Amino acid sequence: MVRSITGGVLILLVAFGSAITLFPAAEGAVTQGKSRPAETKYLMRGAVQPNCAAIGKMFKEAAPADEKAWETLACHASLLNELGYVLMDDGRCPDKTWAEAAKTLKDESAKVLAAAKTKNLDEAQASFKAMTGACAACHKAHKK
Repeated sequence: MVRSITGGVLILLVAFGSAITLFPAAEGAVTQGKSRPAETKYLMRGAVQPNCAAIGKMFKEAAPADEKAWETLACHASLLNELGYVLMDDGRCPDKTWAEAAKTLKDESAKVLAAAKTKNLDEAQASFKAMTGACAACHKAHKK
């Protein structure tokens, strides 16, 4: 009887250890997707941050002054919108905070894009502020 209990406990420990190895914690989903090699930190540093910083710089220096500047704003907003989808794809989303921030990134960047197309600076700035607020909340929860 003692042997079967000890053997059963041993089997459970081995199974639990295997489950941990086969199914990594949500942290793995934050750092990298399941099937594509791009690490999330590189998506943030190489794509999200430069586009976000470019919009912030545009708004800090002056309103877009000509068609080319509005087009550039639209370009940055479009890329941020796509990145909202990428950050949810391939098993990257670990929790509700992440999902809500990605949804806000998609929604608000689409509004920035629409505002750029109609050259509405106030709407573009308000949507950009809402977007970066969601980014900050997600970074607070997930960025080391």
